Amino acid sequence: MSDAIRGTANGTAPVPLSVLDLVTVGSGRTATQALGTSVALARLAERRGYHRHWVAEHHSMPGVASSSPAVILAHLAAHTERIRLGSGGVMLPNHAPLVIAEQFGTLEALAPGRVDLGLGRAPGTDGATAAALRRTDRPHEGADEFPQQLAELTRFLDDDFPDGHPYARIHAVPGPVQGPTGRPPVWLLGSSGFSARLAGTLGLPFAFAHHFSAHNTLPALELYRDSFRPSAALAEPYAVIGVSALAADDEKEARRQVLTGALSMLRLRTGRPGLIPTPEEAEAYPFTPAEREFAESWLANIVYGTPDAVRAGLDGLRGRTGADELMITANAHGGEARLRSYELIADAYDLPGAG
Repeated sequence: MSDAIRGTANGTAPVPLSVLDLVTVGSGRTATQALGTSVALARLAERRGYHRHWVAEHHSMPGVASSSPAVILAHLAAHTERIRLGSGGVMLPNHAPLVIAEQFGTLEALAPGRVDLGLGRAPGTDGATAAALRRTDRPHEGADEFPQQLAELTRFLDDDFPDGHPYARIHAVPGPVQGPTGRPPVWLLGSSGFSARLAGTLGLPFAFAHHFSAHNTLPALELYRDSFRPSAALAEPYAVIGVSALAADDEKEARRQVLTGALSMLRLRTGRPGLIPTPEEAEAYPFTPAEREFAESWLANIVYGTPDAVRAGLDGLRGRTGADELMITANAHGGEARLRSYELIADAYDLPGAG
């Protein structure tokens, strides 16, 4: 298994740590500022020994400026030198497989040996927006065709359609013949059992969205490992879990910061998406009993507190799940709190590059 997947190249933590960046936009801030924070975060992650930095495709969400992962990754590649960069993920049914092969072939040419292609089958948005993206009045059909789309994308990435196939004379350029490192490794992402089983059957690395589907984490990982078949990509299962975690100098400040994400998610789930609220706005919000129950339930799946408390929580989660890598997302209103959190977590794990 290569270091690109195994995750031991950059850090000395007992389990490799990585970054999941949602490019969040806080109230009173702009997308330009959020993208600037992403550059600062990628540089910090590289300096501190985080293994990879992924961005996730979302649409029609004012507080999440990551609608175009390939564009953002090209920008991050220009501002970093070593850290792996990837999609966590690209929602394949939203796109033609040839387009994704071309985009990530281009990224691989820009940053050879540093690019991951993580794929999901959800739309990353609501039904109406998915219909607009997919140019159909039946947007959910794309998810059912995910295995076929994945097979087509893989053929384009490897440039190996068989003779007689309608696409045999079509080439994704740039592609493996144009670069020294071949094509990016493919990962499957999921929040249920579908992609877990498919990733296992195909022998691909798997990333599970524990940060918003915690109740499915253990069943999905068990299904992935039970269904795993060795492949050219992997000899044994490799599972990453995405986890929401935020460290601050004291527990009270950490809770102030994560409450902003809970309120943002509440608004999203009730059809009121917007920018990430400030800590002051979240503290002053008049939660109803039902809303308070939702917020507390959401916070229960976030690892937050002092750096030592966060490390203990992450280590405990890793112990319960057997995850091979932890991919941390820190959702807060301001970029300063997010950057500070990743620094503190790196300090707690004695990662290199302090200061």
